[in-house]
Amino acid sequence: MKKLFTERHGQAKPRIAEVLDETTRNGLLTILSARIDEEWFGLSFPNKCDDGYAYAGTDFKKLRETMKSLGLLWPPEADRREPLDDGEIFDLVEFAYEFIAEPKNPSHHSYMSHSHYSYERDSGREKFTQDVNRLFERNGMVFELAHGEVIRIAPIALHEALAESIFNTGDAALNELLETARQKFLNRSFDVRRESLEKLWNAWVRLKTLEPGKDKKARANALLDKAAAEPFRSRLDQEARELTNIGNTFMIRHTETDKVPVVDSTHVDYLFHRMFSLIRLLLKASGRGG
Repeated sequence: MKKLFTERHGQAKPRIAEVLDETTRNGLLTILSARIDEEWFGLSFPNKCDDGYAYAGTDFKKLRETMKSLGLLWPPEADRREPLDDGEIFDLVEFAYEFIAEPKNPSHHSYMSHSHYSYERDSGREKFTQDVNRLFERNGMVFELAHGEVIRIAPIALHEALAESIFNTGDAALNELLETARQKFLNRSFDVRRESLEKLWNAWVRLKTLEPGKDKKARANALLDKAAAEPFRSRLDQEARELTNIGNTFMIRHTETDKVPVVDSTHVDYLFHRMFSLIRLLLKASGRGG
């Protein structure tokens, strides 16, 4: 679908909403109900024809019972239940992606009063993803369906950097810390996103020790020396000290009672952005990618 007027003229909603509103929730349920009615689950839950043809629509009973066994809502009846948790809706979306397929070439079987179909899994998943993400985008949601999982998209300033970064630093432990931090930061759960800060600050501690030197301070200085000459070098040193202090003051790497918890999602965004930007700069400057 092409961009609408408000999107073409910079009037679209900013993607900052972290909780599904009624419009988005109902829109997702409508998409799911429509796909069920339009036989998009007939490949995974086929209703076999008596003449032996395997794909004569959807076995709705089998589909519904499978969803029930997984504790999932039945979309056509979900609006009868209030309130609906966002996680329940996202579970439905991810379940649908796994089993959905686009019905093709319907051939009406007049004797049995039904149609026969062929199916394409990839095109079905692609179109379903587009519809879901279009709804998220139009309603200003920070969520996105990517490869079958609902994730939280990064703020615009970070989105491309996180998407493009391939962590090949030459140090396996650092690679793992950075990749785990990225995955947690993009998680839709605030508690998991908050854990991304711990992994990122641990990556910072690890990075500071990779350069040659007689002690940790000398190694950290060697890393900063590669990044810039004065006066920018002093600014980087100041930023590095402040970020280290943040990690020790807030409940990021330590959990003592005097540590300050991070309780706001936008604060997680800010702290992650700030630390990731420094790490990315230093990785590039030291020839470790990023």
